[in-house]
Amino acid sequence: MSIAELTFTRYPNSFTVCVDNLELLSVTQIQELQEFVDDRNGVFDFNTYSFSIQKRIEFNDFVSLINASGVKATCKEKILKVQQKAQVGFGKYKGMFYSDLPDAYLLWLKGNYRGKDRDIIDAELNFRTI
Repeated sequence: MSIAELTFTRYPNSFTVCVDNLELLSVTQIQELQEFVDDRNGVFDFNTYSFSIQKRIEFNDFVSLINASGVKATCKEKILKVQQKAQVGFGKYKGMFYSDLPDAYLLWLKGNYRGKDRDIIDAELNFRTI
């Protein structure tokens, strides 16, 4: 039985975790991860094998949370080098940098937004590799 391989990426107001080997995990292991995410009001995206949680947290604290939850996983941290500095000009996140937006919202924008900032949204998604 495989254990989950998690890659943690911290953003200013949230964090995202990619489950690198989701397809190798058992249904029970995936349910444990889903429960971990749900307990923290996060969003699990099975299309990108990742989940995001809107909370400021450091990598070591995330590892402690995973261990305390009983989820068996190895964790590594992805450090971002450069981010977009364009600001959102509309909606709930107006005034925030695109680089600070949660993955789930960026993915929603990708499928639903057709405005002038479309290139910025695509660039941010490519930068995050989601």
